Amino acid sequence: MKTLLKISALLLALPISVLANFSLRASADSTAGIILSTKCRGGYNINIWQNHTSGKLLYRATSPNGNLSLDGGTSQATEGVRVYRFRNGNYEYWVWDGTLDNPQSGTLEVYKNNRILMQRTCMKN
Repeated sequence: MKTLLKISALLLALPISVLANFSLRASADSTAGIILSTKCRGGYNINIWQNHTSGKLLYRATSPNGNLSLDGGTSQATEGVRVYRFRNGNYEYWVWDGTLDNPQSGTLEVYKNNRILMQRTCMKN
């Protein structure tokens, strides 16, 4: 019976570990430097990285809903505040680097099909 439990645990752990490896496909390593790190309401931790060579933007998020890793984002200054945008299928993730009132705060916005699903206030680390 113990052997059957060990095999069952192994078979359950294998797909989870494979899924975890594929879900964080874009990697931030020594070729990229962090340009924004925020903690957002609701347990969302967002890091924006930029590749030193290519300039490509990378998005890393951890949250109670899981982790998300995206690459190929854009950056734009809007009304004196920089916004980073990343797309994943029908979803867009916008990270505002500061607000007009407080440069140490920011906002995480998540859109699906151009409709806002979530908005969280953030503070820079």
